[in-house]
Amino acid sequence: MDINKRSILWIVFAVSLVILWNNWMISTGKPSMFAPAPAKPAAVASASATAAATPAAAAAGAAASVNGAAVAAPIKTEVVTITTDVMRVDIDTLGGTIKRLELLKHKGSADPGWLGGCWGLFEFCKPKGGNNTEVLFSENGKHIYLGETGLVGAPGLPNHQTAFVAQPGARMLNDGNQVKLVLEAEQGGVKLTKTFTFKKGDYVVDVQHTVTNTGAAPIAPQVYLQLKHDGTPPEGSGFMNPQFIAPTMYTSEAHYKKYEFKKIEKDAQAQAENPGKPFTPDHVTKANDGWVAISQHFFVSAFIPQDKLARDIFTKKEGDNLYSIGVVQPLGTLAPGASVTNNARLYSGPQDTDTLKQVTEGLDLVKDYGWLAIVARPMWAAMAAIHSVVGNWGWTIIAFTVAIKLLFFPLSAASFRSMAKMKTVTPKMTAIRERYKGDPQKMNQAMMELYKTEKINPLGGCLPILVQMPVFIALYWVLNASVEMRGAPWALWITDLTQHDPWAILPILYAISMYITTRLNPQPADPVQAKMMMFMPIAFSVMFFFFPSGLVLYWVVNNLLSIAQQWVITKKLEVGVAK
Repeated sequence: MDINKRSILWIVFAVSLVILWNNWMISTGKPSMFAPAPAKPAAVASASATAAATPAAAAAGAAASVNGAAVAAPIKTEVVTITTDVMRVDIDTLGGTIKRLELLKHKGSADPGWLGGCWGLFEFCKPKGGNNTEVLFSENGKHIYLGETGLVGAPGLPNHQTAFVAQPGARMLNDGNQVKLVLEAEQGGVKLTKTFTFKKGDYVVDVQHTVTNTGAAPIAPQVYLQLKHDGTPPEGSGFMNPQFIAPTMYTSEAHYKKYEFKKIEKDAQAQAENPGKPFTPDHVTKANDGWVAISQHFFVSAFIPQDKLARDIFTKKEGDNLYSIGVVQPLGTLAPGASVTNNARLYSGPQDTDTLKQVTEGLDLVKDYGWLAIVARPMWAAMAAIHSVVGNWGWTIIAFTVAIKLLFFPLSAASFRSMAKMKTVTPKMTAIRERYKGDPQKMNQAMMELYKTEKINPLGGCLPILVQMPVFIALYWVLNASVEMRGAPWALWITDLTQHDPWAILPILYAISMYITTRLNPQPADPVQAKMMMFMPIAFSVMFFFFPSGLVLYWVVNNLLSIAQQWVITKKLEVGVAK
């Protein structure tokens, strides 16, 4: 039994060292030991270059003569910026593509540097500031993130490579409740009008497509909505602070699914190796409801197609390290002169649970709670209820910790009584070890007889820790996934409960509380094991330097409550023994 305990302690110690080394690697700019090698960055010019080389370019302008050769006149396009109280959006009239979307009420991620800038001890070590605001859609040197729509179903229909004309109108919300951007294009015997409607205080953008058949023959157009993104992993992702960007989808029948870029890459390779052979991806491809999205840490952009209308769902490799997810919806057959309108929506904003639930069914599932979601979701619901009363997420965590402690009180009380009894019989255990130190089998038999006589469960002290570990891990995922706590302060030096303690005060308090807990517990007779038990609080405290401060706050409060409970029970047992 002592050997098993010692092995467990050494395993925990080894894992802690690996985690600490991995975080040091990340903090110094080196890749994580657990992260895949970053993919080759997408070529930013690919999207615009492809657009310029399409038949739409020739159809948009008259031919010009240069040295007797006919060439297409350049397309006159512009980038229209729409500003509301919650977002600023750049839409290129070349294709009506959303090229940049900035969330005005959410700060961008900052580079925390080494442990948040040496915990703020020196001016030159302070964290480097990130973007002033969070930017989702963008097309820059590192990433491509675009929202594209258009028509398919016949040659030459307007698509995301067609030059549109922006109609005059307001570009800022100002004192109104909404602002619209209307884009028009006509080619291939079809007129397409795209209307983007932005509303006050809303992260949902209405995306309307009105299609008119201006030709002489019937057509059967289809509208597509797609999100493009490069496959480069997000910066700063590590073992303690996992981040991700991935295509996701939902239908009422197939439910929620994350379909990572590497899976789309494998699909493309499989198709390339078997040309002409039918291929079906490992996700739903046909449905009558649902949505497609690009999900990431704290934020999501989701196209929500017109409801109760059939759609095909696709994932596709668009180019070198560039992928897309989208839907295609048939619009029926249009006779000459006929029109049809398709109404879709784009949600691009924070993963706020209540907001996501109101937008559409299943969108709240993009909040990644890891493999303990079954525990984390009710935990979040309980914390949200507490927060509605106390109004501060730090005090919410403290109140939640007290509630959890009360819930597990009978179990922890029994465990503390067992440990207190172990402490009272420590002299007898030491005597048995001395008597049978040359015969491990007889030593274990004598120990078991002692446990039986004294009615002690040798594993009783481990039960509260084992029971609380799922709660601890689930709370970690709740803090890591909840944008509601992003930037939320508690008090004094804690200004963001989802980030580590900048002054390392909570980890130090944790070390002190763990030291007191260790002293209250029975001391192992094995000197090596005793030293390990004394060293573990320090090891875990160092590891907690990297944990969200909200999680360390939970553990510190839990330890303080445990110390009080254990001290009272121990004193009662000592009084009983004395009598």
